[in-house]
Amino acid sequence: MKKASDNALLSVNCTNIREFASPPHYHVDDTPYGGGAGMVFKPEPLAKAIESAKLKLPDAQVVLMTPSGERLCQKLAVEFSSASELILVCGRYEGIDQRVIELLIDREISIGDYILMGGELPAMVLLEAITRLIPGVLGNQESTCTESFSVSDGHQLLEAPHFTKPAIFRGIAVPEVLTSGNHKEIEKWRHDQSLAKTKRIRPDLMGGNK
Repeated sequence: MKKASDNALLSVNCTNIREFASPPHYHVDDTPYGGGAGMVFKPEPLAKAIESAKLKLPDAQVVLMTPSGERLCQKLAVEFSSASELILVCGRYEGIDQRVIELLIDREISIGDYILMGGELPAMVLLEAITRLIPGVLGNQESTCTESFSVSDGHQLLEAPHFTKPAIFRGIAVPEVLTSGNHKEIEKWRHDQSLAKTKRIRPDLMGGNK
C-alpha cells in the first residue's frame, strides 16, 4: 500500500472519533439500553465524525466494518475497487448505535465469522484487498486474473499449485507438464488443478455444500 500511496494511486486519511466527543471526558461509548454486557458507541460523536468525512468526500459510500455484516469476498473487493472514494467506519465495543447505521451507513461488511477487538484490522484487510486491484499497484496486474477466487467457467476457483526451482525437492519433482513448454497444456493442467482443489476444499464456491 505504501507503493500505491507513493505513486498517488491511494490516499488514506484517519479520523479520531474522540475529537468529535464532548468535553471534559470526551466519552465515545455508553451502556446499552435494556442492559447487557459491554459498551456501545454513542451516536453523537460517531455521526459527527462521519458527517465531517462526508463533507470532504461527498460521493463516498460509508462502510461499517462489523461481524454482523455482509461477508467480504473477491467480488465485493472488485466492486469497491471501482469506487473513487470510501469512508470506512471501524466498529468497537459491542457495536454502534443502530440509529447511526440507519441514518448514515451504506454498507456493513464482515471479514469472517469470528470476533476481533475492533474494526481496524478488518478495515485494513478490506483496504488491501481493494488496493491491489487498482491498476499500477501490482507489478503484474494479470496475476489477479488467475489467483484464488477469480472467475473461470462461471465459478470462483481456488488457484492451482505453484512450483519454482529446484526441479526436484526432497524427492518430489515438479509436474512434467510445467516444464514442457506447451502453454496450452499448462493452462489446461492449471485449470484442472484449480477445479479439483476447489471441489475438495471449497465446494461452496461451485454451488456445493461445505
